[in-house]
Amino acid sequence: MSAEAEDQASSPPKTAQTLKYISWVALALMTTSSVASLRPSPTMAVYGLASIFLYIVPAVVFLLPTALVSAELASGWDGGVFNWVSQGLSKPMGFLAVWCQFAMTIFYYPSLLGFVASTLAYVINPDLASSGLWTAIVIMVCYWAGVWVSSRGTSGVAGLASGGLIIGTLVPGALLVILGIAFLGQGNESAAPMTADHLLPAWAGLSSLVLIVNNFLSYSGMEMNAVHVSSLRKPGKEFPRAMFLAMGLVLLIFILPALAISWIVPAEELSLTAGVMQAFDAVFAAFDSQWLTPILGIMLVAASLGGMLTWLAGPSRGLLLISRREGYLPPFLQRLNKHGVQQNILVTQGLVTTVIALAYAFIPDVSSVYWIFSVITTQVYLIMYLLMFVAAVRLRRTQPDHPRGYRAPMLTGLCGIGFAASLAALLIGFVPSSQFGGGNVGTYLAIVAGGALGLGLLVPYLFYRFRKPSWKEAAA
Repeated sequence: MSAEAEDQASSPPKTAQTLKYISWVALALMTTSSVASLRPSPTMAVYGLASIFLYIVPAVVFLLPTALVSAELASGWDGGVFNWVSQGLSKPMGFLAVWCQFAMTIFYYPSLLGFVASTLAYVINPDLASSGLWTAIVIMVCYWAGVWVSSRGTSGVAGLASGGLIIGTLVPGALLVILGIAFLGQGNESAAPMTADHLLPAWAGLSSLVLIVNNFLSYSGMEMNAVHVSSLRKPGKEFPRAMFLAMGLVLLIFILPALAISWIVPAEELSLTAGVMQAFDAVFAAFDSQWLTPILGIMLVAASLGGMLTWLAGPSRGLLLISRREGYLPPFLQRLNKHGVQQNILVTQGLVTTVIALAYAFIPDVSSVYWIFSVITTQVYLIMYLLMFVAAVRLRRTQPDHPRGYRAPMLTGLCGIGFAASLAALLIGFVPSSQFGGGNVGTYLAIVAGGALGLGLLVPYLFYRFRKPSWKEAAA
């Protein structure tokens, strides 16, 4: 019996007086803490003032539909995205959805730890920020250390990231914006033009808008927060309020630091991995306070590593539970260690992550590798969102009377907008960014297509196609 079941068995029936509700403001802050981060700021800072437009558009066409649609699904069906898609479409599609939720982390960790490596370089030696070998070593060391910590079943790992919003996002972000304003106040000219003519990104074909794809990854994860919709007193009214407030706060956290970076660091000099530290180093130099740069670097690294640990066991745990119940993975990957942790999945994932990390060592441009991994991560995750939007429409039509704690307004329209935006972002990801126009287009397409389609579609298909009854029996 689980701890939750034991609590329910030993507790009196809940009444309106014993139910514990949360306010819609609290839910908005919880959502903000799980979505907002400084990591994507350099990616959008290259657009300067146009970053406002490039953040708002995906927030409206992706973040908001995702939040409202997943809230209806979470308030009506337990079991997360696997159950939603299984009920709305089929169990194989449900497996594909939960697989993509897990598989995106395979490329997410190298990109996240690439940011950690570049940030940590400013604590030791800023020249290391552009070293692919340094980045590869940091990725491998940090990942395997995280596997060791997670495989021991350390309780309270999630607490390591609970202060991440303050330590690694709010304090550095606010400081960066304040110093950026002071930098301009001293009479320094902004590195990026801040005139009305630059509110929209310059159009140079599809490649000029490719970087917007990264924002879909920045806004992802809303379906995990939707589970809290049942904790509101009046979900129908309060959940939309919470999401609009959260969206406003997330936009502020994303946009203002990106603008501050664009004021300080010229776009042609900006690193997509080390851009935050470049801006801090430059602005601290302007105020003769460069000794603060390593301190900010340690804060950012600590928050990122804490976030990695909370993500490390989560998606793989969800995949394990579904696979043990349905027999989707071979027995080797279903085994637990003595601490009850899916160590074999983590180790197998680590071997793939190690191979991916070596790409940093052999490809000269660290920013290019970081961008490619971010695109693959986004595309794999978007497959799951496409399935979720289709399943939501099907469930509204096939199970209209199923109890739901929250009903999204104009659900079909929201799903249509979210599906179209997700599909467009997925397809645009195959277009090389204008920043990397000098690279080999064929190589770029091969890496992105192989990573996104191979990992997101081919691998789960092979697991499903060659599964055996013994895989389910082994779990039993």
